[in-house]
Amino acid sequence: MNQHPVIVGTGPLSPADVVAVARYGAQVDLDPAALAAMAVSRSVIDSLVDDGTPHYGVSTGFGALATKHIPLDQRSQLQRSLIRSHAASSGAEVDREVVRALMLNRLSTLATGRTGVRPLVGTTYAALLNAGITPVIGEYGSLGCSGDLAPLSHIALALMGEGTVRTRDGQLVPAAEALAAAGIAPVELREKEGLALINGTDGMLGMLVLASADLHRLLTMADLAAAMSVEGLLGTDAVFAEDLHALRPHPGQISSAATIRALLEGSPLIAEQLTSETGRHRFTRVQDAYSLRCAPQVHGAARATLAHAESVAAVELGSAIDNPVITPDGRIESNGNFHGAPVGYVLDFLAIAVADVASMSERRTDRFLDKTRNHGLNAFLAHDPGVDSGHMIAQYTQAGIVSELKRLANPASVDSIPSSAMQEDHVSMGWAAGLKLRKAIDGLTRVLAIEILTAARALDMRDGGASPGTPAPTGDAPAPSGGMRSSVPINAVRARLRQDVEGPGTDRYLAPEIEAARLLVDDGSLLAAALGVLPAPLQ
Repeated sequence: MNQHPVIVGTGPLSPADVVAVARYGAQVDLDPAALAAMAVSRSVIDSLVDDGTPHYGVSTGFGALATKHIPLDQRSQLQRSLIRSHAASSGAEVDREVVRALMLNRLSTLATGRTGVRPLVGTTYAALLNAGITPVIGEYGSLGCSGDLAPLSHIALALMGEGTVRTRDGQLVPAAEALAAAGIAPVELREKEGLALINGTDGMLGMLVLASADLHRLLTMADLAAAMSVEGLLGTDAVFAEDLHALRPHPGQISSAATIRALLEGSPLIAEQLTSETGRHRFTRVQDAYSLRCAPQVHGAARATLAHAESVAAVELGSAIDNPVITPDGRIESNGNFHGAPVGYVLDFLAIAVADVASMSERRTDRFLDKTRNHGLNAFLAHDPGVDSGHMIAQYTQAGIVSELKRLANPASVDSIPSSAMQEDHVSMGWAAGLKLRKAIDGLTRVLAIEILTAARALDMRDGGASPGTPAPTGDAPAPSGGMRSSVPINAVRARLRQDVEGPGTDRYLAPEIEAARLLVDDGSLLAAALGVLPAPLQ
């Protein structure tokens, strides 16, 4: 997709900037003011080169070796050794979008002029991003303090023309080869620059920003899935009334209820439960189950958690994280701002919310499959129960994912393991929190896809198997009344799903249908189908 260049200046990036560069390959430009600020802070470092006073990272070793004085003629070697030794990750390769987010966030800190690197370092870093060169980073290596050391070191290694990278088209090549092909000269690092390139929370912050973007879509998707289940299970929309939610005015809950209300507006299936030709109420349940009735409360709490996480991300995006830093008045000062606790906590908090939203989705799916609770549909939504199994094992898949999400909700940030000869004796584990949140979001996407797949099948069956060319199910499902009896938005979702997934019938190979539904959830197609026919945009 076409993107305007993202301008990296002395101020904060926006979350949209990070997503544009990380996920969609937008180009970056360094603001001239940022280059000037970098030059000013570099002059501070240059003035200390011959100073007899030890300055951390300029004329000393690092971490537990900070008391060792480094002679002038060994300081370039000091920077090279730092990067080579710290580029020590292992395990599965980290996703390209995470690496690019990490790179952009680090470039943003360099551009503040608080780190003491030369402008050349910033422009070369930007050139790597613009050339689509992505250093290979393993998933293990960061303790989240001092920041994401190992992942950032792999980027710095590529800047030096060393290590392994992927090209824009995904080929695995030596960094020197990729830089040469792009016309980028490797950087020979000078005093302080190695440290400035690796001392930040940039990776965990990138994962937080990307996760937040995904969750905005998925939480609205959860509202859509809940609305389809309420309709498919012949529930009531009365519990989503605006005045009821005003009694407990959590903003996220009010937003979720309003979304579900809009999606169910004018549903013939729900209207049929309220009145019949004889004027009698068909809706005989006093209350729907919690998984239907309390969806706004749970989805709203997840939204509140997301809002808090985004407030933390906003602060972090506007931060200059390095150790030591160059202050505006020209001091060089050690600090602890690289500790990842603020970001690690909210990454873990979001994983808890994701697990709970998915757990509620799975419970709604399960109700469709139980003949004693699905109000007139075949057992397991099977075409011919006994001969066919319908969505029985799709729910098993959902249940397995939800169980995994509960394990992933166990917080990483409560752990700490000392390192660097007890100099770094408390760490955040924020990088690990970010990686497990990404896995949790993938799980939520799959769980919601299965709920929507199941709800659509149930609605088709209530309409007498309303998918063209598909035999009507047996059993005691209500007789069709012609066409699809869902609300306008839900009809649009069903129609979009049926472009890729066949309607009810005898058992078929189900895994490809689950994957097709997952893709439609992931790329926003189903949500776009629903929102595209609403008379007014959601608030």
